[in-house]
Amino acid sequence: MQTTTFPVPFCQIFAALLLQSGLTCSQGGIDNTQPAGVNVISHDHTFTTEYLGLQLADNSASHRDLGFTGQLGGKWGNRPGRGPPGFHGMVRDAISLCTDDPLIVHDLQLDAKGRQQQFIPFNEDWGEASDFGFGGTSLVEVDSETNTGAVFYLVNGNKTGYRGAGVAKVQLLDGTPTVTHRFGYQGYWWNANSTPRYGDVAAFRDPRSEYVYAWGGAPMDIKNWINSGYIYQCRVKAAEVFELSRYEYWWGRQKGWKSEPLTTFTAETAVLWMSGQGQVVWNEYLKCYVFVRLGPWTNHVFLRTAPLAEGPWSGDVKVFTATPIGQDGMTYAGVAHPYLDPSGRSLVISYTNNNNIEVIRVTFD
Repeated sequence: MQTTTFPVPFCQIFAALLLQSGLTCSQGGIDNTQPAGVNVISHDHTFTTEYLGLQLADNSASHRDLGFTGQLGGKWGNRPGRGPPGFHGMVRDAISLCTDDPLIVHDLQLDAKGRQQQFIPFNEDWGEASDFGFGGTSLVEVDSETNTGAVFYLVNGNKTGYRGAGVAKVQLLDGTPTVTHRFGYQGYWWNANSTPRYGDVAAFRDPRSEYVYAWGGAPMDIKNWINSGYIYQCRVKAAEVFELSRYEYWWGRQKGWKSEPLTTFTAETAVLWMSGQGQVVWNEYLKCYVFVRLGPWTNHVFLRTAPLAEGPWSGDVKVFTATPIGQDGMTYAGVAHPYLDPSGRSLVISYTNNNNIEVIRVTFD
């Protein structure tokens, strides 16, 4: 078991220790980010974890990063950022097809040189360029009859910073998930400076309700290191995902959902703190929602559970500790692959390890 030491400020180290101990740094008042209830995994089950190996593409030699999964048209795909050897740069956002082998994916939208093309296209009319990033999380299916999906993303101006979080329509064109429309002025809905970056932490189509949920980090205008770590959520009915006016925002357990966009950013209105990017799934075997995540500032893979998609979330259970690749390797971004075992008895999880995706399988007893 090995961890990596990073030259981070003491306040961040202290925050990580608090997070692992189940505490946060609330500055008084109601703190809805505190763990609530029991973790179903630790309370009712034991588990074993198996390391499976590296996830690679069967038609590309590119390195991989992130790889959040989502379903469309009866098939599962993931969204990696990519950087092929010898290519000094990175395709900031791409799409690949998952297979029955957790270690093999099939890259889609390849160009003539065998490199993947940008999944969420940049738009020069909006001042975007090829070095812009579109970091986001899961592809969610919103209409199975028309094979229509949605993807949440965060527009990253690279040198100029984050612009805002948005939603795009995804349709199957010649069998390949393709972004056909980006919504909002300048291609996004939620300004990153003044509103949460909805979808940048996680996005989830709840199979047990009509809703799509999205979680995002605090507005960038919040500079206090404690408050900047809070995570907020919104939801919308899947059939209305492309209508901004139909979204609801979580104002905390005491006030619940409101159509009024959130304007108060505190521990009361937040749902998580310092979780890092991850993925939410419903687990049929455990009969609960499971949030897969890593870190921060550790190499541990954590699972936490909740009775509802909006929480409240339990404390974490550590299911694995990764060994960083390289001297300064970092591990992050927990990803779930529930399609590999629909019963939920086991859950395949992948995570990024220094631009490599590693895979483990957790089996519940």
